[in-house]
Amino acid sequence: MADTARTAEDGLAELLRDYRKIPGVADELLDGEGELRPVWTSFLTELAALSPEELALAQTRGSQYLHDAGVFFRHYGPDDSAEREWPLSHLPLLIDTREWQQIEAGLVERADLLERVMADFYGSGNLVTQGVVPPELLAGNPEWLRPMVGVRPRSGHFLHFLAFDIGRGPDNKWWVLCDRTQAPSGAGFALETRMATARSFAGIMSRSNVTRLARFFRQFRDALLDLRGKDGSRVSILTPGPLNDTYFEHAYIARYLGFLLVQGEDLVVHNGRLMVHTVGGPQPVSVLWRRLDSGWMDPLELEETSQIGTPGLLGALRAGTVDMVNAVGSGALEIRALMAFMPRIAEHLNGNPLSMPNIATWWCGGPAARDYVKANLDRMTVDQAMATGLPFEHGAKVVIGGKTADGADVNPAWIDQEAGTLAAQEIVSLSTAPALEDGRLVARPMSLRVFLARTPDGWQVMPGGFARIGNSDESADIAMQQGGAVSDVWVVSDKPPTAETLLKQQAPDQSRRQMVALPSRAADNLFWLGRYTERAEQKIRMLRGYHLRLAETGRADLPLSEYLAEYLDILGMDAAEPLPDAMLEDVRAAIRSAGRIRDRFSVDGWNALADLQRTMERMAPRLTAGDDAARAMSVYLRKISGFTGLVHENMYRFTGWRFLSLGRAMERAWATANFVTSFTAPDAPEGSYDLAIEAGDSIMTHRRRFVAATGRETVIDLLLLDGMNPRSVLYQLRAIHEHLDTVGPPEHGPRMTPILRHVLRLETDLATATAADFDHDAMIEIANRSAELSGLLAQSYLR
Repeated sequence: MADTARTAEDGLAELLRDYRKIPGVADELLDGEGELRPVWTSFLTELAALSPEELALAQTRGSQYLHDAGVFFRHYGPDDSAEREWPLSHLPLLIDTREWQQIEAGLVERADLLERVMADFYGSGNLVTQGVVPPELLAGNPEWLRPMVGVRPRSGHFLHFLAFDIGRGPDNKWWVLCDRTQAPSGAGFALETRMATARSFAGIMSRSNVTRLARFFRQFRDALLDLRGKDGSRVSILTPGPLNDTYFEHAYIARYLGFLLVQGEDLVVHNGRLMVHTVGGPQPVSVLWRRLDSGWMDPLELEETSQIGTPGLLGALRAGTVDMVNAVGSGALEIRALMAFMPRIAEHLNGNPLSMPNIATWWCGGPAARDYVKANLDRMTVDQAMATGLPFEHGAKVVIGGKTADGADVNPAWIDQEAGTLAAQEIVSLSTAPALEDGRLVARPMSLRVFLARTPDGWQVMPGGFARIGNSDESADIAMQQGGAVSDVWVVSDKPPTAETLLKQQAPDQSRRQMVALPSRAADNLFWLGRYTERAEQKIRMLRGYHLRLAETGRADLPLSEYLAEYLDILGMDAAEPLPDAMLEDVRAAIRSAGRIRDRFSVDGWNALADLQRTMERMAPRLTAGDDAARAMSVYLRKISGFTGLVHENMYRFTGWRFLSLGRAMERAWATANFVTSFTAPDAPEGSYDLAIEAGDSIMTHRRRFVAATGRETVIDLLLLDGMNPRSVLYQLRAIHEHLDTVGPPEHGPRMTPILRHVLRLETDLATATAADFDHDAMIEIANRSAELSGLLAQSYLR
C-alpha cells in the first residue's frame, strides 16, 4: 500500500512540476501559499496515473463527442461568418461545494437586486428621481424601451433566467465582471461541455462526487410550464434563426426541454393573444423564452426594420396574455455604466453592500469620476458607457492601460470631450486555471459564467456553468472569438451526488406528453428536406446510368447517350462534368433545410447528411468520366440511402415526419413521371426502356414480374401503375394520401383540402387504368398533374 501511495504522489508531483503560478494573480489550482487546493488532489492523482497515450485518447474522446454531436458556434469575421466547433478545453475546473455555496448566495442576492432595479426602471422611476442613478443612464440607454414603461409582467417578475460572468481577483475574492440579463446564452453549451468532459474522464468523474446539472434544467422547465396556466397553451423558445452565433444552443435547448423552437415569422398576434402558425392552424403561446435582443421583437413599436420580430407582440404583453423570459427591455441592466452605480443602488434598496461586488467602474459623466479616470488611465479599460458584455469582447474599440489597440497613447483630454459617453473599469488580473497543452499543465486566465433560473422556490443556480479559458497569458484571449476555449466546471462535494434526471415522477394518466405542434415554417423545411434528398438521389441514378454506358462503349455520341445527356441538361446538369454542381447543390440545399430545423433533427441524421456532402466534395476534383464516375455515384447512392433509411426508420411519426415523407413522395412521383414520360416517348432511342427501369431501381422486380423483355407497357405498368412497387407513381400517391389523412385538415379549414382532392383524383385515375391507356400525351398530363402537388400542399398547410 505504501508503494502505491508513493507512486501516486510521485506521479502527482511530476504532473505539477512544470506548472507555474503567475505572480500577483490568484490561481484556481494552487492557493496563496503555492499549495495544491484540496479539491484538486483526487482528480489530479488519477490524471497523473494516465499514460501520455491514455491522456491523448481521453482528450480525443471529448473532442469527438462534440464533433459527432455537431456542436458549433458561429464566428463572425470582418468579411464573412463560419461555423466553428465548440472550443473545448478538456481539463475541467474544480470548485469545492462550500465555496460554491458562497458564490450562489452572492449571485442570488444580485439577481434579486436586478429584479428590483428592473421594476423601478419600468415603473416608479424612483432611482432616478431620488438621485441614485443619473437620468442620462436611462435617457441615453438604447436598451431602455419607453413603450415598456408601466407594463407589468403577467407573472409578476421581469427576470427569469440570468447569467453572470465572474472572476477571482488577486485577493482571492470573486467579483462580478458582467451582468447578462437580455437573453443570456451558454446554458446549452454548458450541458454539452459537461457531456464531452464526461466522455474524456468518465471514470474519474464518477468517483469525484460532481454535482449534476439535470435538476437545474428540470426545475426551470417545470417553472416555465407552470407559468402557462391550464389553458392548453404552449411554451416556446424564440430564436433569430440559423445565422445567429448561438443557434445550435437554441435548437439544443428546445430539443432537450421539449419546447417549441420558433422564429418571429412563426408568430402572430390575434385578438391580443400570441399565436404560433402550425400546420393545424394557429395555436396559443403563453410563455416565450426569447433568444434575441429586445429591440428586434416588434417592428411596429421598436426597430421598424426588424424582419425577425413579430408585429403586435408588445400589445400582447400589455394585454397580459403572454409571459416573456426575460421581459422586453431587460437589456437596460447590462450597460457598462450602470455597474458604477450598483454599489449605491444596493445600499439604497437593501441597506447594505453586495456580498459579491462587481469590478470597480466609473461613469465619466461626472467631473470627479473623469478626473480619477484620467489620473489612473494606466490601470483602466475605457469603453462606451452603453456597451454591454466584457471589455475584451469589443476588441479594437477599447482603450486598455491608456493605449489604443494600435499602441498609441490616449490624450486625457479625450475623456473630457467624450464625457458621459464613456465608462472606465479597473483592469482585472483574472485568476488562472490549469489547462492541458501538449500533455502538460499550464496556467491560463479564466472567467466563469454562472446561470440562474427563477422557480417557485426562488432562484436556482446551475451547479457549474462553464469557464472561459485563455489561449495565452493575456486576459483578453479568453474570448472564443479571440481563440479562447471553454472548460466544464465541476462542483465537487464530500458526498456522492443524488441521481437526477430531466424527468419527474407522474401519475400513469399524466405520463404522456402533449403532442408537439409543428410550425408551418418547420413543416416547410422538413418538406423541402425530403424533396432535396430525393431529388439528389434521382440525379445520382441518372448520372450513374450515363457513366455506366460511357464506360461500356467509350463513346458519348451514341443515340442513347446523347438522349440521356439532353435529359440531364433539362435537370440542370452537364453530362461532361463527372460531378455536376447542380447535384451537389441539391445536397447543400438539403443541409440548409435541415439546419433550420436542428431542434427536430437527430444528430445521426445530421451527421449522415454532412458526411454525404463531405464525400462528394472530397471526391469531386479527381473524378473522371466513365467507370470512375459511375463507381462514385454508387458510393453516393449508398450514403444517401443510409441517410433516408436512418431518418425514415428512426424518426418518430409526429407530424414532422409526415411532411418530410410528403416531400420525398411528391418529388419521387414527379421525377418518376417525368423520366418515364421521356424514356417511353416515341422518339426515345433503343435502350431507353432498360434505362427507365434502371433509373427506377426496379431491374430485379421487372425480371420477376414480366417474362418478356422490357417494353413500353411493362415500363409504364411497373413505374406508373404498380401499387406494390415503392418506386412507382401510384405507390407515392397512396403514401401521400395516407399522410394527408393522418395530418388532417387545418383548423377551421375545409375537410377536403385542395391537395387531398387532387391526390384522390390522380390516384383514382391511375388505379383504374392500364398501361395501354397511356399514350405520350397522357403521360405528359400525369407528369404535369404530379408537378402540381407541391403548390397545393403549400396552399393547404404552409401559408
